[in-house]
Amino acid sequence: MRRTLDELLEDIEDAGEGPEVAAFFDFDKTLIAGYSAQAFLQEQIRHGEMSPRDFAKQATAAAKFSTGRMGFSAFVAETADVMRGQAEYVFEEFGEKVFKSKVAGAIYPEARALLEAHREMGHTIAIVSSATKYQIEPAARELGIDYILCTDLEIEDGVFTGNIISPTCFGEGKRTAAEDFSEEFDIDMSQSFFYTDSDDDLPLLEAVGHPRTVNPNSKLARIAARRSWPVCNFKSRGRPSLSQIARTGSIFAMLPTSLAITAPLWALSGDKRSALNAGLSIWSDVASALAGLTYEVEGEHHLWSHRPAVFIFNHQSSVDPVIIGRLLKRDFTGIGKKEIERFPIVGPALKYADMIFIDRKNASKAIDAMAPVVKAMQEDGLSVCLAPEGTRSHGTHLGEFKKGAFHIAMQAGVPIVPIVIHNAAESMPKGYNIARPAEIHVTVLPPIMTDKWTLKNLDNHIHDVRQQFLDTLGQEDDEV
Repeated sequence: MRRTLDELLEDIEDAGEGPEVAAFFDFDKTLIAGYSAQAFLQEQIRHGEMSPRDFAKQATAAAKFSTGRMGFSAFVAETADVMRGQAEYVFEEFGEKVFKSKVAGAIYPEARALLEAHREMGHTIAIVSSATKYQIEPAARELGIDYILCTDLEIEDGVFTGNIISPTCFGEGKRTAAEDFSEEFDIDMSQSFFYTDSDDDLPLLEAVGHPRTVNPNSKLARIAARRSWPVCNFKSRGRPSLSQIARTGSIFAMLPTSLAITAPLWALSGDKRSALNAGLSIWSDVASALAGLTYEVEGEHHLWSHRPAVFIFNHQSSVDPVIIGRLLKRDFTGIGKKEIERFPIVGPALKYADMIFIDRKNASKAIDAMAPVVKAMQEDGLSVCLAPEGTRSHGTHLGEFKKGAFHIAMQAGVPIVPIVIHNAAESMPKGYNIARPAEIHVTVLPPIMTDKWTLKNLDNHIHDVRQQFLDTLGQEDDEV
């Protein structure tokens, strides 16, 4: 029974409120696209942290398991044996690295929507997966999930023994783990949900009142059809189409073209800024269309009420420049890391567009580079836009703010206007190079006057501004 995401969300609303209703989620190919174990293995090989002998051993075990010649527990035992004698903290740290480089960008936006719907209903949310906690915990933290039911490896004195703790969280073991959890937390399984992609999870699907198959394998799809279970395929991640690849490639290639088309306006009028305004406006509109971005903007009038201003935004995605260009439209410049200046085609185009490049590794040079920005704001009435986090976040959580934007606003005597971008990572998260269509939700907060700020109380003001971002995003402060 094919269902849309909106229909699944309606089912959640109809289920009733309260913590006695659980939402159990499988991890691989359900919350994330692909397999976390594969991401781990790829990173271990890339960093030279797995010997050829251990790789051959794991590859052989994986082949046997995938062809049905080895059970899951035996497969995990082979993996655990390879880890014998290694310190647990090494794998915890490695799990964080893998999350940032591979997994964070693979989280399905559709899964985030399901989680949020369950959270709003006060349901108890848990990941129940055959993977280990080292694969799951960073993602669970990103998604705000407190409970993890998974396969455990034996630890003694902080070191792996090479043994697994039975039963593993697979098949019947997954059902047992969920039932034990339900007994401990007074969960009503008959009112609860389980989302998964695999027929291996049939025991738990049969144990809950609301089985949900997402991105199902072929066998589970057939079972779901026979039993009239809801089926939903998430399209926001996974292998991109050729069209998406081509369109993404055109996004930044269009920037120099748009500027070149409008360059004659400079020659005819003698006004470079008018030419840049026209070129950047054309580019942001065309780039938005190529990326499949539509916009829902709250507080849009704050973009125009006080100019010039320092516009600051939270940096989630490589499409953020497109979003900012689409919002600000004219009479602004940006600040970016010096490495961008060396990018072919795009670097020279941005330099022509009067973007300021700073060396983030050299604080004194970075401060010197700010002087032309302040001058342009005071003399030419230009606004400036930058990301106070300094770099893209790996997930959606707000990073620590640097002080540059706030110093500029104080020196120029202009307000700060916060632009809160809720979901740019849905289109192109960090680590991904292909833009996916998305409706971008933006909240523009009221201008914050800086004329009475002093260096003495600057840290407090930065904290207050960052808190406005956190409140608007509905996030807790990870920096505390």
